[in-house]
Amino acid sequence: MKHAWFCLFAVIAPWAAYAQARSVDVSGIQNKFLDIPYADVSAAQKLDIYLPEEGAGPFPVILSIHGGAFKMGDKRDGQVAPMLEGLKRGYAVVSINYRLSGEALWPAQVQDCKAAVRWVRAHAAEYQLDPGRIAAWGGSAGGHLSAMLGVSGAEPSLEDLSLGHSGMSSRVQAVVDWFGPTDFLKMDEQLRESAVPNPMIHSAPDSPESELIGKNLEDAPALVRAANPETYVSADSPPFLIQHGLEDNLVPYQGSVLLARKLGAVLGFEKVALELFPATGHGGPAFVTADNLGRVFAFLDKYLKQ
Repeated sequence: MKHAWFCLFAVIAPWAAYAQARSVDVSGIQNKFLDIPYADVSAAQKLDIYLPEEGAGPFPVILSIHGGAFKMGDKRDGQVAPMLEGLKRGYAVVSINYRLSGEALWPAQVQDCKAAVRWVRAHAAEYQLDPGRIAAWGGSAGGHLSAMLGVSGAEPSLEDLSLGHSGMSSRVQAVVDWFGPTDFLKMDEQLRESAVPNPMIHSAPDSPESELIGKNLEDAPALVRAANPETYVSADSPPFLIQHGLEDNLVPYQGSVLLARKLGAVLGFEKVALELFPATGHGGPAFVTADNLGRVFAFLDKYLKQ
């Protein structure tokens, strides 16, 4: 078992090495509310709220969704650090946990994310949050779930209203998708096309994606389609910023290209920004430079502050 966990961490590096290996020190953030349950089915269904030190709100909200191959990660690990930069820019940050694949199969993960959005809207006045200005932002598995939130606002099959606040909408107004997977069945072929060393076979029974849906991908094309953000793209989808490394050897960049193309065809390409980073793998420093975070927040400002 120890060997398996070691291999998994090695496979998802550098994102895990960069982000998941350590927790963020939030002791210096004065306005925070930690470990609030947003539903009561699982101990995983909790969120943290961080508010800017200046201003009275209501603040636009960044919903931070962690990655980790759908089977690990935490709302307070290093992945939330870029989002917390938003506190200096007048954003509230709500960082969530969700049921991981070892506890519950798809679509429990996106159902939890949607329940968290509904909770935020129901409690917006209490925490100085703006219920009409919410952006989802995550990397890897968190990028996938952020994209799913964006495209599935009108999709009842991905809602579990029994998780609470059924009268509230789970729509978000913008999405930042960092190197999230899309069509699980195409990933191995796309990685071969990229000619990058591929440490994982996504069609294998023990891949993160197979474990997420509970079946070998090739045996469950309908489940794979139901977990693909492209399936739900519509004119109701919000603006997207998608960023991906061209040398990502875990989640192929081609999936982001296809998602951006489909979104642009429906929304208009002025509402869909796709940025592909050369010489960049699965996460890493290129995503968190001051320049890049400036571009991310300029995108969020455009759609949440104007």
